[in-house]
Amino acid sequence: MNIHLTGHHLEITPSLKEYIQTKLARIFHHFDHVIDAKVTLTVNKLEHIAEATIHLPKSDIHAECRGESMYTAIDLLSGKLDRQVIKYKEVHKDHHRVQGGLKHQSIE
Repeated sequence: MNIHLTGHHLEITPSLKEYIQTKLARIFHHFDHVIDAKVTLTVNKLEHIAEATIHLPKSDIHAECRGESMYTAIDLLSGKLDRQVIKYKEVHKDHHRVQGGLKHQSIE
């Protein structure tokens, strides 16, 4: 799984990079089939913007958050992406593979 980091009007420091990786690790914990993630961090005067696109097998998930500091924006972004990945996982879950169903019970 690859994470591509880009900074607009911002230098991505090692501590910022590590912070993003720890926040995105929570998302990868929920769903193992993430292909890659692209994170863009932008600073516009007093506004810090964090946006990310996560590529999944059947679709892409995109989120954008703004905050007073970059760490706040990253926290909001990880929460938003986490909710979207959980929703994606529920929608694409195979509901027909139930092992406890009537078809799989043995007759005694």
